[in-house]
Amino acid sequence: MKEINNADRAEILICALPYIKQFRGSTMVVKYGGNAMINAELKKAVMEDLILMSCVGIKTVLVHGGGPEIEGMLKALGKESRFVQGLRYTDEETMEIVQMVLCGKVNKEITALIENSGGSALGLCGIDGALIRAKQYKPDGEDIGLVGEIVSVDARILENILANGTIPVVSSVALGTGTDAGKVFNVNADTAAAEIAAALKAEKLILMTDIKGILKEVKDENSLIKTLTRSELDKLKRDGVISKGMIPKADCCAIALDGGVKKAHVIDGRLPHALLIELFTNEGIGTMIVNGDTNE
Repeated sequence: MKEINNADRAEILICALPYIKQFRGSTMVVKYGGNAMINAELKKAVMEDLILMSCVGIKTVLVHGGGPEIEGMLKALGKESRFVQGLRYTDEETMEIVQMVLCGKVNKEITALIENSGGSALGLCGIDGALIRAKQYKPDGEDIGLVGEIVSVDARILENILANGTIPVVSSVALGTGTDAGKVFNVNADTAAAEIAAALKAEKLILMTDIKGILKEVKDENSLIKTLTRSELDKLKRDGVISKGMIPKADCCAIALDGGVKKAHVIDGRLPHALLIELFTNEGIGTMIVNGDTNE
């Protein structure tokens, strides 16, 4: 790696200054997942990015899932996974394991990483303070157990944490409401991030993934679409350009934008310091989706 001299360091900071000024005081929601949660080097880079964002006055909420960890625990306990329409069937025993892994192990590990890297973080899940409320989700009327559809997010809880300069680390488990009161639901982490971003009227929703962004050709990473409008996003979905695993992420971007978030991003979390590159450079990375004109 080429050594950076002091003049280069100063130039990097000067180039970042307009973005630091622009985003200071704004709120951003980051969905943390994929390889960035598994690779030690990437983990460290994400924590450093979050702390730097906090230091320059960006109020950041980190939302995480933990599918591989849940799958690993289920296998260790000898419990077979069952999927219905691509969704994990979640019975009561599986829900207990989801809570144990997401709200306990994964959430506290991330919180500890931020704290040990010099930041301030508070780990919580959607149950805490009834932060996220949900009802049972039944795709096409089919029962898939304790999988939830988010009904509401109490933004005040997160706003109070953010006001203290602390990073909320949120795991995607929700408290039942209405006829489902008393139940606990497993909810999709991307959707949780989108709904939280909308509730906070965040500046940005940033989804960290294991691909470059939204591609014109799924198998060609050189076909990255850098900028889209909300209406163009719908058209790409109708035309089948956005398909398979990218559909849920596109839908989450739509939820956020329709809820008042200014911009949504799908970025490559396999790249060290992906958050800083997106926020503080002219080129950015991944795909940015905006309401209205792409020149905004």
